[in-house]
Amino acid sequence: MSRVLVTGSSDGLGLMAAKRLMASGHEVVLHARNQGRAGDAQTAAPKAYGVVVGDLASIVETRGLADQANRLGPFDSVIHNAGVGYRERRIETVDGLEHIFAINVLAPYLLTALIERPKRLIYLSSGMHRAGDPDMTDLLWKRRRWNGSQAYSDSKLFDAVFALAFARRWPAVRSNAVDPGWVATKMGGRGAPDDLELGSETQVWLAVSQDSAAMASGAYFYHKKRQEIPSRRA
Repeated sequence: MSRVLVTGSSDGLGLMAAKRLMASGHEVVLHARNQGRAGDAQTAAPKAYGVVVGDLASIVETRGLADQANRLGPFDSVIHNAGVGYRERRIETVDGLEHIFAINVLAPYLLTALIERPKRLIYLSSGMHRAGDPDMTDLLWKRRRWNGSQAYSDSKLFDAVFALAFARRWPAVRSNAVDPGWVATKMGGRGAPDDLELGSETQVWLAVSQDSAAMASGAYFYHKKRQEIPSRRA
């Protein structure tokens, strides 16, 4: 039995992953951005080991979330699932940061740094990372004309980079990235063509499986198969 933290697990792929894990006998800590959504998560997954609460758009709340997680840990695996999508308009957070960057990039980095080191890290990326731009001169979109799709693609490229970077920095930790596919969640939209059931399978497999293929580190997976991580400037 493993203990797993799944961020962004009050609905969508995060909740699906949490339910898969619990059905297999694992202890799962859910995450919601506020108390209302925490209640929704507990109703949807009443057998969860616990729920941590914090808005990843806020640095203070993200730090508080890490403190809560550490009180419920240590964790065998952390699935960094939480994120916002490509249809977003530009919003500045309470810290004055562009919100896609704050939620999709800065928050998983802070949580990785602040939560007691698990045995496995899984970062949710996207096939849209292939259009990601690794240029770091205007991460917060202060000078460029806003493009939500590009901001999202950039963030998913950085999430994939995190997986590789932590695999290199922490050789004892298995750190990988996952493309769940374009699936019909609130983020993906009703017309998304990929298999929703498969959308949560690979991250669960990487979090708990003892299969030799799941014991990789520094890899990028789509439906349990390793993929390359190209970018347009790679």
